[in-house]
Amino acid sequence: MDEGVRPESEKDFIKGELAHLIFHNEDTLYTVAKIKLTESSTPIDDKETTIVGMIPKPEYDVTYLFHGYFTEHPRFGKQYKVEQFRKVIPETEQGIILYLSSDRFPGIGRKTAEKIVDSLGKDAISMIIQDRSALDTIPGIKQSKAEEIYQKLLDDQGIEQVLMRLYEYGFGLQLAMKVFQTYKMDALRVIEENPYQMTEDVVGIGFQKADMIGRKQGLTGNHPDRIKAAIIYTLSENSLNEGHVFVFTETIVTDAKELLEAGGGEEISALDIADQVIALGDEKKVVIEENRMYLPSLCFAEQGIATNIRRLIENGREPDHFPESEFYKALGNVEEKLGISYAKSQQEAIQEAIKSPIMILTGGPGTGKTTVIKGLIEVFGELNGISVNPDDYSKKDKFPVLMAAPTGRAAKRMSESTGLPASTIHRLLGLNGTEDTTDEDYHAEQLDGELIILDEMSMVDTWLANQLFKSIPNTMQVVLVGDEDQLPSVGPGQVLADLLASGKVPSVKLTDIYRQSEGSKIIEFSHQIKGGELPEKIDKESKDLRFFPCVQTDVPEAVKQICESAMKRGFTAKEIQVLAPMYRGVAGVENLNDMLQKLFNPPSDQRREVPFGNVVYRVGDVVLQLVNNPEENVFNGDRGEIVAIFLAKENTDKELKIVISFDGIEVTYTKPDLAQITHAYCCSIHKSQGSEFPIVIMPVVKGYYRMLRKKLIYTGITRAKEYLLLCGEWSALEMAVTNNNDLMRHTTLREKLDYIMMEKEYLYENDGVSQD
Repeated sequence: MDEGVRPESEKDFIKGELAHLIFHNEDTLYTVAKIKLTESSTPIDDKETTIVGMIPKPEYDVTYLFHGYFTEHPRFGKQYKVEQFRKVIPETEQGIILYLSSDRFPGIGRKTAEKIVDSLGKDAISMIIQDRSALDTIPGIKQSKAEEIYQKLLDDQGIEQVLMRLYEYGFGLQLAMKVFQTYKMDALRVIEENPYQMTEDVVGIGFQKADMIGRKQGLTGNHPDRIKAAIIYTLSENSLNEGHVFVFTETIVTDAKELLEAGGGEEISALDIADQVIALGDEKKVVIEENRMYLPSLCFAEQGIATNIRRLIENGREPDHFPESEFYKALGNVEEKLGISYAKSQQEAIQEAIKSPIMILTGGPGTGKTTVIKGLIEVFGELNGISVNPDDYSKKDKFPVLMAAPTGRAAKRMSESTGLPASTIHRLLGLNGTEDTTDEDYHAEQLDGELIILDEMSMVDTWLANQLFKSIPNTMQVVLVGDEDQLPSVGPGQVLADLLASGKVPSVKLTDIYRQSEGSKIIEFSHQIKGGELPEKIDKESKDLRFFPCVQTDVPEAVKQICESAMKRGFTAKEIQVLAPMYRGVAGVENLNDMLQKLFNPPSDQRREVPFGNVVYRVGDVVLQLVNNPEENVFNGDRGEIVAIFLAKENTDKELKIVISFDGIEVTYTKPDLAQITHAYCCSIHKSQGSEFPIVIMPVVKGYYRMLRKKLIYTGITRAKEYLLLCGEWSALEMAVTNNNDLMRHTTLREKLDYIMMEKEYLYENDGVSQD
């Protein structure tokens, strides 16, 4: 709707005043209101109609002109979808006098209003808004009063003036409001000086949209601002979409040239682009090192990680060097207490963690990482004379062991397996999602404790890792846990893989499989895939692993039948997780979610529901949280269930409320907040990272060919705790398992860490020479 907006003259319109404000969200500006109609472009029998759209909070006793179209809502009936709007400014001199002398402008009487109109005429309001000095020509109006009138007019009419100009540039209401919220009254100045600035500042505005405005302003061809915008946009897209920390300059020049010449534009010289690359480097808008180009925030974050890893290795908590006899005595006591016997490799892992200021514990599913973590905490407490029982501490006390993971589900798993408190990394650092953690000057909260264990480190991107490591004090021992064979982080970088590859951080890799002794074919299968192997077939007698052959178009029916079978065995929708690597298509997340909602939670007169966009949410639906909400203790990746939908009265405004329970934590959402969730019957494999489910159902078909990579499939199947049920084409599975060409991310963390550690050695050597 926001692209290619029709001019007002071609649109339907309605005109009227506010009768009743039903709903307004101050952050998103999403508004539902009843309007008393005074005029419309087409005959309407009703005296009132409901409008919906993103607009500032409407006022009573003000006439509005809305452009848009009528729609029929399945539940709420006829509604007018607003695409553009404006307050109707009086058009006669008498009307303007009445407007300026109204209660809206305290202190302006009729005589002052008449002076303004006599001097400036029917265009008085627009003239004042465009040029504050227009009031200086009017006798009898003091500077303070002129400023008051100007500011009030800006508040009352300014936003509409800006939006009208944005509409003329081709913005729809939604994007226009985003631009206005970013720049406020400076919006037009920014756009007219350099429209390409919006590609950096406003979410949803890409190079093409800014370029369309730039062309209208004569910024065409090889204009420096245009080329710079294409370079930064190309760099950002490569970093955010492909996960690269840097991009080779040659790639940037090639991609930017293609972008600038798209749609038959004039040819742009590669030399002109290269010149602007250098200019951007001089302006510190990008960082250039040899033939590599970085967004500054990523370059500084990588450097920050390397610097803080070196600090923790050199100056971190100096573990007491306990004699081996003491270690094994403590380990024996823990084994007796927990009723387990640690294998040699697990003992070595615990010992390495005890004696290192920072270490990495890695291994695949079933290798006992959780068992090692629990043993490590107990041995650490015993050797250091520290209680690791949370009951021994009051709420005011700092618990000595901190545990965290990137997602709420992963943190909950840590807590369940150890019996100790765990949180998300964001919550641990005091981040609520509104901070700019990409800013090199931003510092999260400093941590306090004796030992910190961080799980699922493969999911931690470069920006978050930087904030994390610089928040860890020298007095704290650090253990990083993860599986390097899983998918890398959604954000840029591959921090865990780079730290392991550097060899600078002590690490122990667990390879012995323990859960397999319980008869788990899932574990055996996952390790075969990890090694790039695939059995000829899956044994039909296997209790926890099955494969159901079907073609892509039959995937929904196959998934449905598998779910129906699981339901007959007593499993609920919350215990069954369908995973798919792509969102679109017959076997994609969106279509499967639609089918599964009908299966698990069909429409019923007994269950309330609310439409939102192209989906309907109803009581009983399983949903997935998409953003962090630390204030409610709910985080990206958490699964919940809609337990209530109701209308509540507050300040005479009716407001829809949706209550979602996340493992007992109930969070209330308004309708616009539903953008924070999605159905969770089926989710992407990326979204499932850090979670485990009793039953995982995963289609694998050739239609997923772009996503058929070993790490993706491996990550998906290792989410299954009790049962893994695959369906699709065996040849597609073979294609994925043998595809080792996982997209290699361009990073320099390993190189930076090597350099900074070498620099340390060089300085030590020089110190030695000078002392001699």
